[in-house]
Amino acid sequence: MALQLGDIAPDFEAETTQGKIKFHEWLGSSWGVLFSHPKDYTPVCTTELGYTAKLKPEFDKRNVKVIGLSVDPLGSHEGWSKDIAETQGHTPNFPLIADADKKVSNLYGMIHPNASDTFTVRSVFVIDPNKKIRLTITYPASTGRNFDEILRVIDSLQLTDKHKVATPVNWKQGEDVIIVPSLKDEDAHKLFPQGWKALKPYLRLVKLAK
Repeated sequence: MALQLGDIAPDFEAETTQGKIKFHEWLGSSWGVLFSHPKDYTPVCTTELGYTAKLKPEFDKRNVKVIGLSVDPLGSHEGWSKDIAETQGHTPNFPLIADADKKVSNLYGMIHPNASDTFTVRSVFVIDPNKKIRLTITYPASTGRNFDEILRVIDSLQLTDKHKVATPVNWKQGEDVIIVPSLKDEDAHKLFPQGWKALKPYLRLVKLAK
């Protein structure tokens, strides 16, 4: 059965470009992004890993650890990292799992046999500090991921964990949010004394006080 939102992310031990890790122990009290790559020395993955390395300060600000995975061995990862630095201007500054035996790939359902029974699809898992899976996205091997969108979703998850709100379509940090429908107006006034704009009784937009 495929992993679902709210499931505990499976723990594992693995060799990475930054040494051997125990996944849950490595995550500690941080959020995590685990993302898979079909194969080393592939063009789309090369652009993704370079861009993710560039975004590391943004992940750090949000207390997020990033870890990649490919079914190729460790030596291949290390050689590929040099190509990434040369072509993308950023060396991978996060661990890459060497999953040659496909143990982690199978644990997380990253291999989709109807697409390929050899390589992983482009899976993304966002995991919270309680080790719960909060987001899953699956891209085909041919399509590069949007890591700005992954950051946007993490912003939303962290905000909505803290406040009784949801985020509307295309929301970005600092924009109005939606008061959850389960919160009655009398209770909402206590949490949002600044008031809100009600487009409908169930659609109340509010700007969070800084």
